[in-house]
Amino acid sequence: MLEKIREGSQGVIAKSILVLVILSFAFTGVSSYLGSSTEVAAVTVNGEEIGSSALEQAYENERGRLEQQLGDMFATLSADENYMQSVKQSVLERLVAEKLLDQNAAELGLRVSDEQIRAAIMTEPAFQTDGVFDNDRYQSILRQLGYQANSFRDMMRTDMTRRQLVATLVGSEFVLAGEAEYLANIQGQTRDINYLVIDSAPFIAAASVTDEQIQTYYNSNLGQFVRPEVVSLNYIELDAKQLTTDVAVTEADAQVYFDENKAQYLQSEKRLAAHILIGLDEDDAEEKAEAIYQKLQNGDDFAELAKAESQDTFSGEQGGQLDWFEAGVMEPEFDTALFGLNKGSYSNVVKTNFGYHIIKALDIQPGAEAPFADVKAKIIAQLQQQQSVDKFYELQQILADTSYEVPDTLSEAARELGVEVKTTAEFTRNSAPALFSKPAILKEVFSSSVLLDGMNSDVLEVESNHVVVIRVNSHKAAGTMALEEVRNPIAGRLKQEQANETARQQAQDAMATFKTDGVTLDYLAKEKLARFEQEIDGAVVNKAFSMAQPTEGSTVDTVALANGYAVVVLNKVNAAEGVDSNLIDALKQRLSSQYSENDYRAVIAALKAKGEVLYPVVE
Repeated sequence: MLEKIREGSQGVIAKSILVLVILSFAFTGVSSYLGSSTEVAAVTVNGEEIGSSALEQAYENERGRLEQQLGDMFATLSADENYMQSVKQSVLERLVAEKLLDQNAAELGLRVSDEQIRAAIMTEPAFQTDGVFDNDRYQSILRQLGYQANSFRDMMRTDMTRRQLVATLVGSEFVLAGEAEYLANIQGQTRDINYLVIDSAPFIAAASVTDEQIQTYYNSNLGQFVRPEVVSLNYIELDAKQLTTDVAVTEADAQVYFDENKAQYLQSEKRLAAHILIGLDEDDAEEKAEAIYQKLQNGDDFAELAKAESQDTFSGEQGGQLDWFEAGVMEPEFDTALFGLNKGSYSNVVKTNFGYHIIKALDIQPGAEAPFADVKAKIIAQLQQQQSVDKFYELQQILADTSYEVPDTLSEAARELGVEVKTTAEFTRNSAPALFSKPAILKEVFSSSVLLDGMNSDVLEVESNHVVVIRVNSHKAAGTMALEEVRNPIAGRLKQEQANETARQQAQDAMATFKTDGVTLDYLAKEKLARFEQEIDGAVVNKAFSMAQPTEGSTVDTVALANGYAVVVLNKVNAAEGVDSNLIDALKQRLSSQYSENDYRAVIAALKAKGEVLYPVVE
């Protein structure tokens, strides 16, 4: 929508209409504009319903967009029901916003004429061939999108009308040059500071807590001690790679395979080629090549002509010599000529995409059978892999059959396979071992059939030729941890708080001392501290840039760190040096986008405030 705001504010309507229409309707759903229905409404906007089917269509389209944008990461995100629910809610709010805009546009009497729509279609590049409107292409694209021409024009009318309103209400914002320059100067500002870090670690040993303090903290912070759902699994794993070590392939086996498949181990004929090249960009290139060929016919030396005449100067310095080539490596015309020559002979003039060649076969290495010794190791590895994969599929079938026929234990399947049942440590949804972290497997781990019914899972693929079958070993539902489980962490936290308080008191004392005598001998110094400094604790940097510019002398304050406190003395504020004009331009664009977004949100909020939006369906 922000893209629409920016484009609308620039007045570019005809040129980008179709792209916006496709995005607007294909990704947010269009059925809400096509009449009423008896279905349950997902939301009612000033008496007009947006149906559940429109929401579901828009939601599925948004899922598809996210999946395409995020790739494999989306599989992990989509397993989180809360995340997907937030996506669905944002889609619903987008539909509500568009409906409010449509209603307001109608109330204001905004219209888009048939001629405007026709002009938009005619000038849309997606419907053009060689810069001219192509009706066949237009009809073909509509068919691909599943639209009829009339309904498509109606959707365009709705979208163009809505964007007229957006451009009117939101397109008036602008950024003054002084605003961007001021912001650039603020960001580029540096500060001279001294700072003293008081670490709380030395004070922890002296801290002490009572059982009563621990109990009080526990009772007051039960929300911190919620235990996530935890599971431990029994599982059987089959991996073809691991089976390879148990497969024995002898040299005799390899010899038999070699004898039966000798055609796979033929060394192709190779030819050492040389050429003289005249490039296509040369005037009268073919005539020049023919003239060189005639010199060869008259007895001139090929290597000397290559050095003198060839435009391939690198090979020319070598008398035209290129490299050893197998058939099919070079361009077809070059290849045919080279492999049609006898050793030491040269071709007629041959044209390729590189130019005109005269090709010579300097030497020929006939095709031959590769010696068994050269390929023995490769054959043994290949046979081991083949046999391990065959064994894997045999065992996988046994695993699938046995774990299904005896669904309440893995012991029988393990006995049939001759393997051990393995057991995992306890883990949560967010800390699954790598073997079970694949979203599809993790979903099965926490499925009702495995967790609640105690059944064996189906055979689950970890990767190609690598599978597991799982069953629950132990399961703990989410709940509040007992005090004894968290006693030590609570005691450690309370001691840390006491140590932090001691550090805070010392920081206050140090600040008071500085105010009295202004001494910073024990302090660290940093001149021209940048706003985004990485080498100093971020809390110190933030405090330095939040302190008021000193009018006389220095200003001083304290700030809490992760483990301790710091005293920060601000000595000087330095103006930005050499603000880049490119940075100012970038800040203008950023501010403009922010202003547009704020204006748009304000428009929608105002329309909501004066209207009535009802959400009868809670999903």
